[in-house]
Amino acid sequence: MAATERGRIRDATLRLPSPVEELVDSRFADRSVRLLLKRDDLINPEIPGNKWRKLKYNLEAAQRDGHETLLTFGGAYSNHIRATSAAGHYFGFRTIGVIRGEPHEPLNPVLAYAVEQGMTLAYLDRTTYRRKHESDVVQRLHDEFGEFYLLPEGGSNALALRGCAEIPAEITEHFTAICCPVGTGGTLAGVAAGLQTGQEAIGFSVLKGGRFLGDEVRELQEQAYGRERGRWRIELDYHFGGYAKQKPGLTAFIDDFADQHGLQLDRVYGAKMMYGILDLVERGRFAEGSVIVAIITGVADNGARPSCCPWRTG
Repeated sequence: MAATERGRIRDATLRLPSPVEELVDSRFADRSVRLLLKRDDLINPEIPGNKWRKLKYNLEAAQRDGHETLLTFGGAYSNHIRATSAAGHYFGFRTIGVIRGEPHEPLNPVLAYAVEQGMTLAYLDRTTYRRKHESDVVQRLHDEFGEFYLLPEGGSNALALRGCAEIPAEITEHFTAICCPVGTGGTLAGVAAGLQTGQEAIGFSVLKGGRFLGDEVRELQEQAYGRERGRWRIELDYHFGGYAKQKPGLTAFIDDFADQHGLQLDRVYGAKMMYGILDLVERGRFAEGSVIVAIITGVADNGARPSCCPWRTG
């Protein structure tokens, strides 16, 4: 199941390594800083970005251990739920998505897409959902669905880090810092583990009150490697009110960025990261001559399929 460049497994075409593009913007040039975009959103329109990176070795492990079913967790608009359903379709697994909260009809585009890909939906009330990884809740799920390979919410575990750790080595041009959004900490933890001496990974929390994410990154690295690896930090001031929150300032930034660069950033993750990078550059937080890489981790809309072309960015 190893992914190769332009590899095809059943009907899933994987664009690997993902492209690297330079963003030409006077706001960076004025500070003698270069920005490169690592276009992981172009890996696959249905399993984009860090979703593929996190799933890659988990899919291999599930297949190797003889599992036929993947079970995972997420909210009603979870990109991870959407990507897991697509992975199940393309790689031949039954999938179960355990959704936070009560069922609602009609299904939103994310859940409708997941069902189209063959995913079975189950629901947990919010109190129980907070205990989703406790043994009694997991056992209840086994009693209902039988054996399954358990993927955590967001897909972040030790195997996910292995996939994310491959990103820095795909970048052939020298860089000093590599940036990504942070929701669960898995992408940052993996990317940091793949760095060379003198490079730094910077995460931009999309969560309000995200100080705990540092502990999450450390714990994930210890699970995967037995110790912390790489130089990394998390910026906490660019969450715009919290996960999936919308504020006029962020919307204006997204619209302006699209007008200037033809790239529609997603408002939950990518836009917050890019706003933070630009703000830090303008405040002189990066030395002249710095080369920054920004990982574009996912697609711009949360609908069933990309809204325009097969390789739409975000």
